[in-house]
Amino acid sequence: MKMKDVRAEYLTDVRWLSNEGAKDSSVRIIDARWYLQGKDGREEYARGHIPGAVFVALEDITADEGPGRHPIPSAEKFAEAMRAAGVSKETQVIAYDDAGGSIAARLLWLLRRFGHAKAAVLDGGLAAWTAAGHPLTTEVPAIARGTFEPNADPRIVSVDKAHVDAARARGDSLVLDARAAERYRGDLEPIDARPGHIPGAKSAPWSLNMREGRFRSNADLRSHYEALGAGRAKEIIVYCGSGVTACHDWLALELAGFDRVKLYEGSWSDWARDPSLPAQKGDE
Repeated sequence: MKMKDVRAEYLTDVRWLSNEGAKDSSVRIIDARWYLQGKDGREEYARGHIPGAVFVALEDITADEGPGRHPIPSAEKFAEAMRAAGVSKETQVIAYDDAGGSIAARLLWLLRRFGHAKAAVLDGGLAAWTAAGHPLTTEVPAIARGTFEPNADPRIVSVDKAHVDAARARGDSLVLDARAAERYRGDLEPIDARPGHIPGAKSAPWSLNMREGRFRSNADLRSHYEALGAGRAKEIIVYCGSGVTACHDWLALELAGFDRVKLYEGSWSDWARDPSLPAQKGDE
């Protein structure tokens, strides 16, 4: 268990961003909006965004090939996206979206994965910004190209389906499914090869990490994940549909003080397309 409160390392609030953050030239705000279906993040950014924010498309930080729908990009591809967004070694990145931080958390995970610790998610996202009375703009800021250099952090770990299947068979790992409960149960499956979940996985919808649009307290999150077995597990593996919103569970577990958390890169989109792997429907 982490002894220090990591909340300030991973989250920032609207008050700070609109005051100190707005005056600090080392801060880079990144709009990370993305949608599974129906809307386009770049178009939403063009309609209105937090002043000074630049847009980074999920596709620009996703590998062209790999397991699942959103494989982890190469170090160079990610670095190029960050340089284009004006990120350098000393840049404090603040990522936001309009989906409870579920997309911004993926950017945060990638930044940490590639060694950039000066990164946080805007707690409450776009909704918190506008609720506080702050304006949006359609102006795209002119920014200088950054000099981001990736430096892999061995503590930020991803695993493949073979690792997950072996962990499942041993029974000493906690596998958490961050998708909505109806997708976990297999009541519906809007995009992937088949419905259901990884046998033995527990349902941990990312939305349950939130209360009134913001992350629950560290203590609340710890109680939530302790009840799911996080304290007893040899390792914790998080997954979702494609490895994006699972990063919200990763972030919540970090806030709760758990440090054995691994991301299943391909997630259900990888697992479901392999007919040799079992799938389970219904509740746990």
